[in-house]
Formats: sequence, C-alpha cells, structure tokens
Amino acid sequence: MNRPRMTAYATALLRLLLQRAGEDRDRILLSRWSTTDWQSLTLEGERHEASFVVSGDQPEKFAALWLAGLSDAEFDLPRGFVADIEVTGKQVREDGAVEVEIAALTLND
Repeated sequence: MNRPRMTAYATALLRLLLQRAGEDRDRILLSRWSTTDWQSLTLEGERHEASFVVSGDQPEKFAALWLAGLSDAEFDLPRGFVADIEVTGKQVREDGAVEVEIAALTLND
C-alpha cells in the first residue's frame, strides 16, 4: 500500500541520510519519496525508494562522498533498523546536477 505522507521510519531515514552530508546538506534536494509496507513470514517493515538531486560546486564529487559506504552504514532508527540500503541509480543531468536514487528496507524491532 502506498502512503500519502512520510511515515516515522521514512522521516527518520531521510534525516539520517541528510546528516551524512554534514553542513552541505542544503545541496541535496529530495525530488521523490515513496514508502510501501513490506513483510515476510517473520518480519515486517517498509520499503523506501527516494530520488535526490545534488547540485552546487562539483556535484559528482560531492555525491560520491555523500554516498561512500552507504550500504555498510549504521543508521540509528527508533524502534527499528535499516536492513538494507543501496544506491540504485546515479546520473548526471543536462544542467550538471547529479540525480541519485536510493532504495532501503526498514524493519520493525
């Protein structure tokens, strides 16, 4: 089921992703976010897909630094955890900005 607003996990994950960029997080624009419920036989959580636009000086270099080690990063979520996160797409746009797509799976404790 798609949800019209960002869930608590989505909001926390977005905040943590932007914190990885440090003081330059204002160079990152969220352009799309979707969250769907996810479950297996024993676990439940949410699958998230997001698109960001990175701009400013040397956006490719900045995006690479921001995303370095993302799949191994530890995220401290309230009452849950990030089971999987990965960059699913990255391309340079005509205007020089970099568009980044990220997918993540958050699970309830």
